[in-house]
Amino acid sequence: MKKIVFLVLVPCFSITISAQENEPAENKTRGFQKDKLFSGGDLSFSFYSGGIAFGISPFLGYSVTPWLDAALSLNFYYAGQKDIYANKYSQTNVGPGAFVKIYPLNFLYTQAQFEHNFINSKLTTPRGVTLSSYSASVNSLLLGLGYCSGRIPSNNSFFYFSVLFDILRNPGSPYVDYYGRLIPVIKAGYNIALFQHR
Repeated sequence: MKKIVFLVLVPCFSITISAQENEPAENKTRGFQKDKLFSGGDLSFSFYSGGIAFGISPFLGYSVTPWLDAALSLNFYYAGQKDIYANKYSQTNVGPGAFVKIYPLNFLYTQAQFEHNFINSKLTTPRGVTLSSYSASVNSLLLGLGYCSGRIPSNNSFFYFSVLFDILRNPGSPYVDYYGRLIPVIKAGYNIALFQHR
């Protein structure tokens, strides 16, 4: 009986080893591959009661697997809001960040984006008198869903659209309004494959 099992298993192992040796070269490539690099940027905007916010965020990333992208980004953001007395609260910020996108489907992704923003804000009267101002730094963690068009394994250049929320809700976050309410962050942009097909 042992001889029969042995005689059956040996050819199976031989077929498996042979198949692995005959795999296409691209499946056996290991380490850094420049054709997996991508760049791009997005525009973000938000509209909410009495306020508006917008920003731009360029990034440089790498496709870790066919379903996982990771990138470093730089964030520029402005938010303005008026209170019931017509006083204006404005905030500008800049900061580094990083994000990961997981694609359960080619056109759908979930995103987690961490940012450390350096913030300058002030509150002014309708006549332009500054009531208060401060500078600070704050962390944000944006989570949300997105849609992209044209993303396939052989093409990493595509348009995308997402809606994110800052789940940390830290005071001073550019994604939390003057009253502490979450602001939905709508991002739209273009992902550019840097070295594909070269």
